[in-house]
Amino acid sequence: MAGMCCGVNVAETEAATPVETSLEAARRRRMEIHQFRFVPAPTDTSVAVQENGRKRQRAEKGVTTTEMKRQKLESTVTISLSTSPVVVSDEKEVVPDLSESGTTQLGYMENEVVSDDLPKFGMTSVCGRRRDMEDTVAIHPSFTKENSETSRNLHFYGVYDGHGCSHVAMKCKDRMHEIVKDEVEKGGIDWKEAMIQSFSLMDKEVVDFSSGSGSSSVSASNCRCELQTPQCDAVGSTAVVAVVTPDKIIVSNCGDSRAVLCRNGVAIPLSVDHKPDRPDELNRIQEAGGRVIYWDGARVLGVLAMSRAIGDNYLKPYVISEPEVTITDRTAEDECLILASDGLWDVVSNETACGVARMCLQSSRPSSPASSPENDITVTSAGESSDVACSDASILLTKLALARRSTDNVSVVVVDLRKL
Repeated sequence: MAGMCCGVNVAETEAATPVETSLEAARRRRMEIHQFRFVPAPTDTSVAVQENGRKRQRAEKGVTTTEMKRQKLESTVTISLSTSPVVVSDEKEVVPDLSESGTTQLGYMENEVVSDDLPKFGMTSVCGRRRDMEDTVAIHPSFTKENSETSRNLHFYGVYDGHGCSHVAMKCKDRMHEIVKDEVEKGGIDWKEAMIQSFSLMDKEVVDFSSGSGSSSVSASNCRCELQTPQCDAVGSTAVVAVVTPDKIIVSNCGDSRAVLCRNGVAIPLSVDHKPDRPDELNRIQEAGGRVIYWDGARVLGVLAMSRAIGDNYLKPYVISEPEVTITDRTAEDECLILASDGLWDVVSNETACGVARMCLQSSRPSSPASSPENDITVTSAGESSDVACSDASILLTKLALARRSTDNVSVVVVDLRKL
């Protein structure tokens, strides 16, 4: 009785062919109609031939219109991609969300006149696989002038890689260029002495800032430092600073960030990383009474993986803030200058970085008029300018570092020296 209902055998019903639903039937009918359209019409009547010819003309016209629309859409998409200074990728593991990674994006401003004296550069800064963003980047075109008859503009670029927290790197970003400017405007400039003095003053400000004895304390900062106490001296930052003049490149480095010059396809390092196991740095630390302990690499007292930095008051005098300064004469063969934190240099060699940047600069699109929204130059409200080719180079280098599994924050600045 359980298998019978109103005289119908349920078992036989289940074995029978299922009833076709109305939706499936409608879909089948539509498919049959589409297939029927491809059957050639009879050729024995002239009316059918004329009607078929008109249908064919309408069909060909429709296909042509569709093709034109598709080409127009592809052209629009191509133009949009070629003029965009920001590259967006769906590869979440390789490229982090730029909106949450501390990336500074420079937007276009139409109808803006660009001065020929402004340099062309590109910058990318991402958190990468770190929990916190501790890198900062400072770019100040024409931040001061030479004290000479020509009064030529000087351009400032700085990359700061913080450790322990970000507030020392942020302080360097806000103040370093102003301190350098004050030293330059004193007149009779000696670049080496000026940069050493600037770093010393910056370090003093950071120590006062961290100890709370300055105009503002750490507790008033916006960082997420877990050591926001009256004595927060376990925080520091590297600093690589480049001042570009019309005839010289002055690079000051303190820590393991790096500056590399690309000259006629050859990578020329303008700074040397301050690692604790570097022979001269090891001797200096030991003569000061410190030790280098190999704990996941060479570290000062087994703690810090660099021998020079701004801040880190608890490791003085073993860790010092005095920079190494190089002064390089510019030539017509200079192509670009790359400044980056160790998030790039840990996984990308100088030669590879130079080759990538050079490739991007050589494949750049022809410049448009300065007032055109498709111009290669981006002008921000702060008066800064950014070149699409340089931005592409910085983005590509950043993505390369992330693809090679860099575990640190990655900050890259690319300056086009051919167009200064």
